[in-house]
Amino acid sequence: MNFEIHTASINPLERPIAELSSDEVEEASSTFYVKSQRPAAIAAAHLATLVKSPTAYVRGFFGALRLTDGGLRKKLLAIAYFVEAVLVGRWMMDRRLSHLHVHFATPACTVGLIASKIFPIEFSFTVHGPDEFYDVHRYRLAEKIAGASFVCCIGHFARSQLMRLSPPEHWGKFEVAPLGVDPDVFRPVANRQPSDRFEILCVGRLVPAKGQHILIAAVAELMKTNREISLRFVGGGPDQENLKREVVSRGLGHRVHFEGPVNQDRIRDFYRRADVFVLPSFAEGIPVALMEAMAMEIPCVSTFVAGIPELIRNDIDGILVAPSDKHALAIAIRSLLVDPALRHRLGRSGRRRVIEKYNLERNVAHLAAILVDRIEGSTENTAHWEESSSEPTERDRSLA
Repeated sequence: MNFEIHTASINPLERPIAELSSDEVEEASSTFYVKSQRPAAIAAAHLATLVKSPTAYVRGFFGALRLTDGGLRKKLLAIAYFVEAVLVGRWMMDRRLSHLHVHFATPACTVGLIASKIFPIEFSFTVHGPDEFYDVHRYRLAEKIAGASFVCCIGHFARSQLMRLSPPEHWGKFEVAPLGVDPDVFRPVANRQPSDRFEILCVGRLVPAKGQHILIAAVAELMKTNREISLRFVGGGPDQENLKREVVSRGLGHRVHFEGPVNQDRIRDFYRRADVFVLPSFAEGIPVALMEAMAMEIPCVSTFVAGIPELIRNDIDGILVAPSDKHALAIAIRSLLVDPALRHRLGRSGRRRVIEKYNLERNVAHLAAILVDRIEGSTENTAHWEESSSEPTERDRSLA
């Protein structure tokens, strides 16, 4: 769509290059990794910024400190964000980039906000939820909203939470920009052969917010009446050992499998084997994993939480139950286990829902329209840059 996207990442790669797909390797090779920069490069970036714009540099430093409160540890963390912000800003200046978009409202977004106070760039970000909605002060959402030229929200629930946290004069900044999947990549399995064991799949980070302990409890309840069931977790996370201990304590070790994180080029193999996809979350945005499963016509069970009902209409595109209700979750899974016609109906409707509302190509075009309107239609943002600066400030369709 004629956009040139330059990518930066605060953290280095989490996995060795050998474990990445070819697409990931290509992307990694062109990504600027902030924390991987050598001390000499860090010092040079800061010295150049201080010399060219001492006022903006000092203002950015104290602005970073104002984004935190508390003791010495938090102040040191704020200084670290400032150090990273200067690196990101210098990287953008070297590439003549004028707009920085941060894809999550995490600490990386704090870095982006600080960078926008030092350099002649505009700043925007995408809000997914739910973590930032539960710890508004730590994530400094109010300050990020105030400093952003616009904010993309992945759904109406996310937008409503930002409206809750900001005065109405900022509401015009909020754009609904849904995520999506490619239905040509995530296609139903043709002539899938029935298995002698009903396989339940859960894809996502292994964290308490995903409600995986409730799923294990529901499976234990189901196995009292039907032992031809297996549960497979795909993903990793800090709750993995706790989940494994619960599986052992319930005597389910031969029925529950932990596959760990897998690349996108392998994930479809797990979807193809699944009879039902279950995500019993306590807190969510709008999970892409649900979209992937729905696109492959796998019937889904999830919860009435946050943005999930925007994706799944109960008993139309899937089944939704109350979060934390293991009995309701077990009943929902059992209904799909015993009723192939219900599985077929929900699976077909789920794919239609994704094609209609969460088609990646269509939603990328919508995002492109937002960027054109918001970035190309904006005015120069150079007021806080020193008059003597020789940095490029002209606008184009290049962004970070």
